[in-house]
Amino acid sequence: MGKFIQWLLPPRSWKVSVIILMGIITGFAILLVHLSRAGSYLTNDPSACVNCHIMSPYYATWAHGSHRETATCNDCHVPHNNIFNAYYFKAKDGLRHATIFTLRQEPQVIFILEPGKKTVQSNCERCHEHLLTEIKCRGEEIFCDPERLCWECHREVPHGRVNSLSSVPFAPVPRPSSPLPSWLNNRASKP
Repeated sequence: MGKFIQWLLPPRSWKVSVIILMGIITGFAILLVHLSRAGSYLTNDPSACVNCHIMSPYYATWAHGSHRETATCNDCHVPHNNIFNAYYFKAKDGLRHATIFTLRQEPQVIFILEPGKKTVQSNCERCHEHLLTEIKCRGEEIFCDPERLCWECHREVPHGRVNSLSSVPFAPVPRPSSPLPSWLNNRASKP
């Protein structure tokens, strides 16, 4: 075992160079985490979703919809069976989103994937359980079809009619603050 560890370690003459290189790599990793606002995704704040411009129409339509008062993005789009599954789902989905946005492969129209569909459906049923057994509408009994997804009937809940990124081009959304330090922002804005 000792020989294997010795084999992994660089020669003594490389020690300073390896330490400097590892410091640079670590620094870039920390900078990447800071610039991507990775910590904001650990919160339940819906404005974290607009760190990516493509999510602006979805944030805007949610902010003007009926679910704004009772549900955040995570309430609908993240599993609630346990905290580990919730953060695993967020990490997996977030990594996929980050890859797509970094490679500039975001589509004009966003479609929810199968795991997301199952999660949203499950959360609809969790929050609206009392409506699933029997719904009375103007004195008439209406039953939800358990074989259908909720948004097949309730298509415009909670995001309205968002067809693409250009659906609500001037919607007011919170702009993420600059990740740059103020001294650097001030210096950059001077001619």
